[in-house]
Amino acid sequence: MAIDIRKFITRFVEEARDHIRQLSEGIAQLGNGGASHDTINALFRSAHTIKGSARMLKLLPITETAFQVEEVLGKLRDTSLTYTPTLGPLLQQAIDQLATLVDVLAGTGDPGSLPAVDAALVAALMQASTGVGPATTTPQPTASTDNAEQSAPPAPTPAPAAVEPRLSTTDTVRVRLTKLDELIKLMGEVVSSHVRLQQRQADLRALEHAAAQHDAGLAQQLRRFAQALRDDVQSQAMLINELHDKTLAMRMLPLAIVFEPAAHLVRDLGRSVGKQIDCTVRGADIELDRQMIDQLTDPFIHLIRNAVDHGIEPPELRAARGKPTVGTLTLSACQDGNWVLLEVSDDGGGIALDQVRDKAIKKGFITPEKAAALSDRGLIDLIFLPGLSTNHIITDLSGRGVGMDVVKECVLNELHGIISVDTRAGVGTTFSLRLPLSLAMMRMLLVEVQGLPFAINAQYVGELLRLPTEALMLVAGRQAVIIRNEFVPVVRLAELLAIPPKRTPSPRQGSTTDANLLMLVLRVDNQALAVCVDALLDEHDMVIKALPAHLKHLPLLSGMVLTGHNELASVLHAPALLDAARQARGESVRAEATHHQGDVSTYHVLVVDDSLNTREIERDVLQAYGYQVTLAEDGLDGLNKALANDFDAVLTDVEMPHMDGFTLTARLRQETKYQTKPIIIITSREKDEDKRRGIQVGADAYIVKGDFDRSNLVDTLKSLLG
Repeated sequence: MAIDIRKFITRFVEEARDHIRQLSEGIAQLGNGGASHDTINALFRSAHTIKGSARMLKLLPITETAFQVEEVLGKLRDTSLTYTPTLGPLLQQAIDQLATLVDVLAGTGDPGSLPAVDAALVAALMQASTGVGPATTTPQPTASTDNAEQSAPPAPTPAPAAVEPRLSTTDTVRVRLTKLDELIKLMGEVVSSHVRLQQRQADLRALEHAAAQHDAGLAQQLRRFAQALRDDVQSQAMLINELHDKTLAMRMLPLAIVFEPAAHLVRDLGRSVGKQIDCTVRGADIELDRQMIDQLTDPFIHLIRNAVDHGIEPPELRAARGKPTVGTLTLSACQDGNWVLLEVSDDGGGIALDQVRDKAIKKGFITPEKAAALSDRGLIDLIFLPGLSTNHIITDLSGRGVGMDVVKECVLNELHGIISVDTRAGVGTTFSLRLPLSLAMMRMLLVEVQGLPFAINAQYVGELLRLPTEALMLVAGRQAVIIRNEFVPVVRLAELLAIPPKRTPSPRQGSTTDANLLMLVLRVDNQALAVCVDALLDEHDMVIKALPAHLKHLPLLSGMVLTGHNELASVLHAPALLDAARQARGESVRAEATHHQGDVSTYHVLVVDDSLNTREIERDVLQAYGYQVTLAEDGLDGLNKALANDFDAVLTDVEMPHMDGFTLTARLRQETKYQTKPIIIITSREKDEDKRRGIQVGADAYIVKGDFDRSNLVDTLKSLLG
């Protein structure tokens, strides 16, 4: 199906003008000597984005000019080029030229109306980026790049013909997006004010209860008034919800507005690097808030560029590997409640984790010792560091180390979503973005910690638990609880946020007592964390307000909400909470291990468990004591890794998909190299028949997860390894 590029011109013009404004302001800061490294990095990203978007729409003059600006800013960013008084006017002239080209495009809506690229300006920028030659230029008639010796000035671009105004009837009304945004923002404030009205209703119930103890007549009048108020509040709630839904629907757009030009970009970029790539699109009819779609442009461009350049192999390499010479890139979307899952998948060679590790060490992002201890997931996380690229050469397509950091920052901080990566050598890589349908209103759980209110996005809350303190167990120096055969770390939110305790806590209904703990089980992808809070206050659809400037540097916070008591509550970012808890757990394990660590660095242990939390807890314990650890996500994965390598010991769960731990143990005992090596089963199954079966299939030890600390995994492993 032919794609009409013109319908995307308007959005490009709006975005380009924003970036041009930022570039112009940043260049002025450079001239005043007030530009920091972060400012230069932001300028580089703006030029990078303009270039990528223009290239997607085949706006060649804009692409070439933005590319040369990006080259100069890239040299300034890595300090290989020093800012000079002559460089500022040149950059400003280039920015003005970009603005002129965008204005021409906005006036005509036709990419063919753009004048040819200013060759003299481009040449001056090229000289500036190399640090050789003058960094000034005077606008000259554009010369043809095909005949450098003699060229004539191009024919003047005809001015677009004036359009005669017409008055016609239609069933649609064009509304400026800013006005629609203001309307939706106001609608959100109406919903927030309704939360306060509901709180007044709760206050009235408390007053009614107090009056009943002193004046029966007054209590009866208050009861009738409370009932009338309740009916009014419920009626208003129905109207507000309907009004909000219909208002927000006005700003919903299909993902085709992103997917269609992206599919074209895939083929175009593939041809530019000598690769044949088919692009498959699924779920393009799913609708997202326009605000979300606008911010998705940059992440999608970067993910596509990454897949084309890094993921899919050249045709000759694919043929040598027995794969079709034509690569496949799949863009898909599916809706899951109030979330949408977007995936960018390629059938390439997968992420070269060894190259990622080596490049991170070379760049100084991580020490060789820490790199050696990283799991595959930890190595994948390194690709999101600014400035990290595994490309051996920098091109206009990639290799600059910009892109993946933009994706992560945008998805986590701006879109309040989650990004995950699944990669398999020789099979391909999938980047998954889990995003809310809209940022205008989100379901929030309000909790209390040491007398302070906090909000957590309800989409991250898997369940609420009230457990006695006796249910907690000590695993690797940290508290945990077993939930359906899974170790789930437990942290007190007050400790994680470093909130000092109150001297006189005020108990609320549904609060934590000395004998019981109130926990929110947060789930992000396949990770889980049980967070202890003092009380659950309420649950509402709420408007998330941006953080003030002095709080934006705090990674655990993603915004603010206004409670029914007219208090500001900080919105806690669940993925950041899990990261902070994981770091704290690792530090605790390392501190504990310093007193017991022996020379076991020659032992390589395979840990097999379908729970990411359990795998990481066991890995942290073993690595802290000096063991080398490899992780497997299920029994079949464990068997394949065990056969491909030679491990000194195997730790396995029982209940796993594809192959359970009993079958895995029996299968390994059939292999000569694993007939005498230790195999330890760690499971929540504690029946005698399960233990007998473990012995029958050849396990050397059977540790029940509930007795994990008392059994002492490290001591058991040491005794078996002898």
